[in-house]
Order: sequence, then structure tokens, then C-alpha cells
Amino acid sequence: MPIDLDLGRHPRVAVIVAHPDDETLWAGGLLLSHPEWSPFILTLCRGGDPDRAPRFRTVLERLRATGAMADLDDGPDQAVLPSAAVQAAILALLPGRAFDLVLTHGPEGEYTRHRRHEECALAVAALCRDRQLQAARLLQFAYEDGGAAYLPRPRRDAELLVPLEPADWAGKYAIITGLYGFARDSWEARTTPRIEAFSGSRVAPTA
Repeated sequence: MPIDLDLGRHPRVAVIVAHPDDETLWAGGLLLSHPEWSPFILTLCRGGDPDRAPRFRTVLERLRATGAMADLDDGPDQAVLPSAAVQAAILALLPGRAFDLVLTHGPEGEYTRHRRHEECALAVAALCRDRQLQAARLLQFAYEDGGAAYLPRPRRDAELLVPLEPADWAGKYAIITGLYGFARDSWEARTTPRIEAFSGSRVAPTA
């Protein structure tokens, strides 16, 4: 059953993530359970990736979403990106500045460790704080992996837990293994949460 977030019949929803597949791994079940949302999904990396970029566009269709991709550095050394650059990339691609719901990474990411997830979370929080981005409700993904001791699981302090209906989890898993093409024994496929977890709060009414 869809979770009632009191967003109205046709809410403005933005999902701001570091990579194509993050939107599905951490919130895909919630998105699939709300086909009326028509969210806008923005990824900060892999816009020029000849494999991931076209897969992301196919996933947008499956999620009944629109979206855009930036192409910020995503090299294995995880060089630090200035927050101003991350914020600018977000503002350049969003189709507006006011949303009823914004979904994004948690400040510590969802596992140990990917700097881009953390930078995305901090940039979105800064934009909301400075009122460059208005969100009536900001929800951050709330998962942890015990310092890489186990696969990501909901944080104990998560404020919203969403147990997925079997059909929604199956749809989410099919996106990860089918549309994104991850093998069934991959980290991504084994991680795909059956319970989605979020933390956050109401921020302010949108314009």
C-alpha cells in the first residue's frame, strides 16, 4: 500500500542522487508505489557514460519520471568536489526551485564509503537552508552497513520505514537486474532493500 505523505494529488517530487541506480536502490519501491507522482530524477554523475546514461533514460520511463544527468567527476580516487560546484550542477538541471517532496542521500551516505553520496546530501541541505531550493518535505535515505560489516540496512534511527509490497520490490529488483543490468550475485542486487528507510522533516511550505 502506498505511504501517505500528505503531499496532495499531484505533488512536485524531486529525487536528487549521485548516480543512476541510487534512485532505485534506496527509494525505488516508494516511487513505484506512487505512479501519480511523476517525479523528476536528477543524477550528479555518469551523464557521459555510454552504458549507464541510456539505461537511466529507460529507467525514467519505467518509473513514470522525467530527469536529467550531470557529469561530475566520479573517478575511483573520489577527489573532493567543491560544494559550490555540486550545488550549481543541481540548480542547473532542476526544472524549478520549489517541490512538495525532495528525496536524497543521507549525510553519511548509505554504505562505507562513497564521497559523492555525502557531497550530494550536503549540497541539497545547503540549498534548502539558503532557500535556493524550497522543499515542503525533505527526506534523506537512512541506511548503514556497520562500517562495511554487512549489506546496507535501515538505520535504527530512521524516521520512516516503508516495507515494500511484493510487487513493488519485484519491480525494483527487475530495474536493478534487468534495466541496469547488474548480475544477480552483484552487490547491488544483493543489497536491494525490501524495507526502504528515510529520515527528515517538514521544512517550509513551497511557493
